[in-house]
Amino acid sequence: MKARMLLMIFLLSGEATIAQKKLTNCVGMDFVLIKPGTIVIGEFKPPYPVPDDTVKSLPHDYMMWMGDGRGYNEAEFRLAKEMALQASKEGFLFQLSKPFYMATTEVTQGQWKKVMGNNPSQFKGLAGADSLPVENVSWDEAQAFIKKLNRLEKHKGYRLPTEVEWEYAARAGAKNDIPWKEIEASANLNKKTPMAVASKKPNAWGLYDMLGNVWEWVDDYYNERLFADREPPSKGNQHVLKGASFVGDVKNATYMTHAGGPGNGWDVGFRIVKDAEDQDD
Repeated sequence: MKARMLLMIFLLSGEATIAQKKLTNCVGMDFVLIKPGTIVIGEFKPPYPVPDDTVKSLPHDYMMWMGDGRGYNEAEFRLAKEMALQASKEGFLFQLSKPFYMATTEVTQGQWKKVMGNNPSQFKGLAGADSLPVENVSWDEAQAFIKKLNRLEKHKGYRLPTEVEWEYAARAGAKNDIPWKEIEASANLNKKTPMAVASKKPNAWGLYDMLGNVWEWVDDYYNERLFADREPPSKGNQHVLKGASFVGDVKNATYMTHAGGPGNGWDVGFRIVKDAEDQDD
């Protein structure tokens, strides 16, 4: 019994340690451990106008757009509901079975230069550019960075996240997309230039700029649809971009939908992950 109690204490202590585990690599990139779990992908349930007794519960911006619900007749309310239900999607449950480390920020210009010895960014002339996200980077160029970083550290653990890994980490345990009122605190949007990484509030798991600043490449091919599929395409002409950029607005700031690259180029960057089993310590 005593040995069993000691084993339980050890296991519980181990879980607490894992939950807080972080690492920093040879070029100063910080990572946090993302533990396994489940996520519902592709769920979409748009709001619709309802009679006056419940319309006040809708988001303020939506109420302003629809005129606070006044002036609609019963048939129009019914039609709005029918259209919303037709557009809704249940999504699917996905189980992530393995932990992984995710970089707390997008790859910066300074980190890119340490690995690659050059700087492709359009905004490299700005003050403090080394702290800005690297941009104007293709998916293949992101892969070249990862390949060289793996050589520098003599292992093969670094890679781009899958789309599901990216969304799981971005939502940080939240069931739904980010509320509009919280976007301003965490996302660099409606700007003319990117800003230094980690300038805004991180999400619940300590990840910065998961919305705004620059679009982020992920590993998957684009499926030509609004949401990810349970099984990503095995081939395609474009790869997926997630998270929106500094030129986007609040409607672009969503964890749940995706775009296909290369986009504008000058507002596209990436962040990397590292396989947890590849970590020696």
